Amino acid sequence: MNINLVANTIRTLSMDGVQAAKSGHPGMPMGMADVAAVLWLKYLKHNPKNPTWTDRDRFILSAGHGSMLHYSLLHLAGFEDMTLDELKQFRQWGSRTAGHPEFGHASGIETTTGPLGQGCANGVGMAIAEEMMAARFNTERDALVDHFTYVIASEGEFEEGASHEVFSLAGNHGLGKLVVFYDQNFISIEGDTHITYTDDVTKRMEAYNWQVLEINGHDEQQISDAIEAAQAETAKPTVIICNTTIGFGSPNKAGSHDCHGAPLGEEEILITKEALGMPADSFHVSDQVKEMFEQRTAAMEAVEAEWDELYSRWSSEHPEKATEWQTALNQTLPDLDALLPTFEAGETLATRASSGKTIQALADAVPYLVGGSADLSPSNNTYMKAYADIGKEAFEGRNFHYGVRELGMAGVMNGIQLHGGLRVFGGTFLVFADFLRPAARLAALMGVPVIYVLTHDSFCVGEDGPTHQPIETTASLRTIHNLTVIRPGDANEVREAWIAALQNKKGPTALLFTRQGLPTLDRTVYPAASALHRGAYALWQSGEGTPDILLIATGSEVELALNAAEKLGEKEVNVRVVSMPSWELFAEQDEAYQESVLPDACDRRIAIEAGASFGWERYIGRKGIMIGKDDFGASAPYKVLLEKFGFTVDNVLEAADRLLKEV
Repeated sequence: MNINLVANTIRTLSMDGVQAAKSGHPGMPMGMADVAAVLWLKYLKHNPKNPTWTDRDRFILSAGHGSMLHYSLLHLAGFEDMTLDELKQFRQWGSRTAGHPEFGHASGIETTTGPLGQGCANGVGMAIAEEMMAARFNTERDALVDHFTYVIASEGEFEEGASHEVFSLAGNHGLGKLVVFYDQNFISIEGDTHITYTDDVTKRMEAYNWQVLEINGHDEQQISDAIEAAQAETAKPTVIICNTTIGFGSPNKAGSHDCHGAPLGEEEILITKEALGMPADSFHVSDQVKEMFEQRTAAMEAVEAEWDELYSRWSSEHPEKATEWQTALNQTLPDLDALLPTFEAGETLATRASSGKTIQALADAVPYLVGGSADLSPSNNTYMKAYADIGKEAFEGRNFHYGVRELGMAGVMNGIQLHGGLRVFGGTFLVFADFLRPAARLAALMGVPVIYVLTHDSFCVGEDGPTHQPIETTASLRTIHNLTVIRPGDANEVREAWIAALQNKKGPTALLFTRQGLPTLDRTVYPAASALHRGAYALWQSGEGTPDILLIATGSEVELALNAAEKLGEKEVNVRVVSMPSWELFAEQDEAYQESVLPDACDRRIAIEAGASFGWERYIGRKGIMIGKDDFGASAPYKVLLEKFGFTVDNVLEAADRLLKEV
């Protein structure tokens, strides 16, 4: 097996792809080509003919800027959709070879990477999911789930805070199936990494309870020995520090930041190919290299066939487990409407509390549902009381303790969901969604259906003060495309919000819940809470036909809108109250339905939400009034804040009076 030839082929393909695009990062693929060649040809368990095989090893190029390394590997390995033409179209419109690897754009890409540290977090999540699935389905005789997660990470990622959060968690949980290759080349975009980064990586990772190995990243034997040592260590994750030369092989640019983020140039490419003993042809792949990968694929097809036999025997011997396995992999939902609690009219509950009660029912109804919180489960009400915790050597549980790691939690959640077989939620306070936003954005970009439980959703947090009062956070979340934000107004809307979140398979959902108690509406008087699934609905109207004025509210402010509307109705004003728990769900409805809820003929509109007014102009129009909060909060009991900030019936009536007097 000529590993050197394969590595040099990866180098030349990477150089050529970046040069054709006139942009990209050739240095990292050239430096890590030897490690990648050894891993993919000798150790990575996967089948390019069946890229979604359940028990495949997961490979993540967390250093996503080196994407040509990944694309070259996918092409050489024989993934059918990664043709040579795709490599030639690197970074071009409509190609599968985006600037950074994108989940769903090509087979074999397990997650979207590029924002440094996120792939590391996803890898930790995948390794956790592997342990959890193994704990659920493996038997003494049969290891149905038995695979590794391999991550290639850069120095930049070890600088990012996300890596600190998740590597600490991985060590604490003893994730022995997680292997991280640390590309140590001492070069960043700006130059030598020592200008900003002199960490002792060995000491740091040992302190996190990792096995640390250090090798020459260009030595085939050392690479192989390190991978085997990593596979043998079952009680700890392993980091392999790979000392490499960025741009390896380039006579004039190797070891320099000049090859980090720019093409080598035609002349340098030619002399580099000559120095490596490679043909001058662009995008050249020898028959010998093709044959090596074909042999590897044939071997992996045989490995998968053995697994298929194992699965057949296991499923016949354990039919109940087999049914649970298929349910988990397919994410099949039961009839949630029949299984979840309903809440009595008049009962006063914080929506975080009704969410907690709903979660207890969901835990029994959906056995593959797992969740937790960033050290706030008593406040978020996310703990599934009938089930055990997840931790080191205890992966059969259902409850995560993420610690104070919001960004790490969200990145891990993405990895768990991407792995398959589990549905995951994670909780924190809404104001701390700012910490997890980068991972939430990637979840939305990938269409990963994780669920965020975000409590303490307004300045009604009260005495905790403005640092903990999410004024602009809801508006900020709504700007993320493909993230569904739901802010229910009472306990039964909470129930429906959870159903909507679990039924949403196209992207993440953010559920926003109150700290303070809200009255449960009488659904014999008001429309069924199931109307939440349409995003907005006419909750109450004092008259018939087109209303004189619309009061639109979300979450806790629905109560205020109803109280004000009652007063307006007494004055013979035809007023309609619209509950609008989700902009995103409402936007999915047809124009006829939207018109039926918010008729164009009524342009006197008041929106009420205890947060920033940003974005509400689309629903209230030029003449409308927003009762919101566009500065910061204050520390005081929440009822005092409601009065001081103008969230009162009198203020709503005053605003309505102004609109009604307009000609």
